[in-house]
Amino acid sequence: MTYKTILVTEADGVKTIMLNRPARRNAMTPEMQDELIAAFEKAATDRSRVVVLTGAGEAFCAGLDLQHLQAIAEKSPSDHLADAERLARLFRILYELPKPTIAVVQGPAIAGGTGLATICDFTLAAPGVKFGFTEVKIGFVPALVSAFLTLQVGEKRARDLLLSGRLFSSEEAEQLGLVNEVVHPEELAERAGALAEMLKANSPQSMAATKRLMAMQNHAWLDAAIAHAMVANAEVRAMHDFHEGITAFLEKRRPVWGK
Repeated sequence: MTYKTILVTEADGVKTIMLNRPARRNAMTPEMQDELIAAFEKAATDRSRVVVLTGAGEAFCAGLDLQHLQAIAEKSPSDHLADAERLARLFRILYELPKPTIAVVQGPAIAGGTGLATICDFTLAAPGVKFGFTEVKIGFVPALVSAFLTLQVGEKRARDLLLSGRLFSSEEAEQLGLVNEVVHPEELAERAGALAEMLKANSPQSMAATKRLMAMQNHAWLDAAIAHAMVANAEVRAMHDFHEGITAFLEKRRPVWGK
């Protein structure tokens, strides 16, 4: 498959999937989401042993590409639901991939980018890298990522991050359990390589079975959470604050929220 928004390479059993829109800080578009889904589906069944996810340029992923905001506001309810289903599928396949995944976060990972980075089995991040679920600042709902975040950090901490929309550093992310290691930028690639080598020495069948077991332990809860999240994601796009947030962003002014 020929990809337009990502680069996929493989060497010595390690498949690297790189978000490749550096001029847009690797912001996600529907096309990128579809390509990531296709790349992960292929990785699930090919001969690779470990999957590394990273971003080209200075950012890991800036979340949704805000150049598409106006188009989003004009979509139909069925289109909004399709968008939610696509993102849910992306997060779910990453979460359930039978092979170990490593996110190498060299720069900001915001909103959906935080989701991509932290749903991976291992997350390595450079010092001071910014994460954040900033959706509430522009009238969105961090619906789909909330399910995975709650599993990882618990409801109280998830409410803090999701309701405040605040940015937090890789050091705080490590304390929260969202980042495994904070690694000097010049050492990220080497550390990821060493981790991949350690994982390659393990039984691939055992690791796949372990990941399947862990996923199944949360399967019913996650099914219900994602179903509710997809509805919430679609419903919020009909609300005043969603449209006001988009308009305010495009007009570079403070939003006037509804009551």
